[in-house]
Amino acid sequence: MQKLLLAAAATAAVGVGLSACGGPVYPISEALGEEFQAAKGARVTAGLSGTGGGFKKFCRGEIDIAAASRPIKKEEMAACAAAGVEFIELPIALDALAVIVNPGNSFVDCLTVDELKIIWAPEAQGKVSSWKQVRSSFPDVPLKLYGPGTDSGTFDYFTAAVNGKEGSSRGDYTATEDDNVTVTGVGADAGGLGYLGLAYLRENAGRVKAAPIRQANGSCVSPSVQTARDASYQPLSRPLFYYVNKRQADTKPDVQAFMKFAFNPVESEELVGEVGYVALPAEAYVLAEKKFEARRTGSFFGGGSKIGVTAQQLLADAQAPAQP
Repeated sequence: MQKLLLAAAATAAVGVGLSACGGPVYPISEALGEEFQAAKGARVTAGLSGTGGGFKKFCRGEIDIAAASRPIKKEEMAACAAAGVEFIELPIALDALAVIVNPGNSFVDCLTVDELKIIWAPEAQGKVSSWKQVRSSFPDVPLKLYGPGTDSGTFDYFTAAVNGKEGSSRGDYTATEDDNVTVTGVGADAGGLGYLGLAYLRENAGRVKAAPIRQANGSCVSPSVQTARDASYQPLSRPLFYYVNKRQADTKPDVQAFMKFAFNPVESEELVGEVGYVALPAEAYVLAEKKFEARRTGSFFGGGSKIGVTAQQLLADAQAPAQP
């Protein structure tokens, strides 16, 4: 029996090799891998890494599937092309990045994107150290920051959405690929603030709480399954992905079987929801499987994050030729 290698924000493998990027995609990959193994008997190995680390393995041909919490970058596309790795890009779920504070924090009622930029911009390093510097009505409480490391797709997406450029961030914060470290830090620090995926917020209700984000219409919206699905939580709602090595899809029956399993609407909706993320509309899974069967390669995103992409746009992409 073959072994499938999968990489995601964590990594999973089944007769398949799957790498999943640390926070968001790993729980999904782990759940799908376990259920697939139980149902089909093929071995899935899930490995944990940042999205960037997963793409490095993927473009070297070391894993069959890379799970990612952001789209593939231009330099990663170039690395794959240089190694002769063609890829199929498939959305697997939606996520809402939660900005979290200590549960005892009584002064943060709603934050604007501009205030998040005051906190996280590169020029804030060594300078913005108190909540009062964020908003004059906030108390003079030390600001302690926690979040993903620079290899994380969550880091890339958040910095693009808040600071306008992937990777643009202050560096004087507690950086980790383990979202549990962020939860523990924020939960223990009265002035703590961090950001992570929706599942980790839901898992740790009571230990931390989400700060609502003010929208363009003036409303304050919290991250949730519903606000991710209806795209009302902006700019921090995002899709999560699987990238499949086309050659492995053509030659490894276990990869073919795993993808058919993963994009079955019943299985996906149930398992994605169970681990705290947001399932795509059933039609999206059907169309994604058709895209896989057609072996349509390339990226809809053209080598970088697009902020505010909706499920409807992903549905449209599944029905149109992918961009090379």
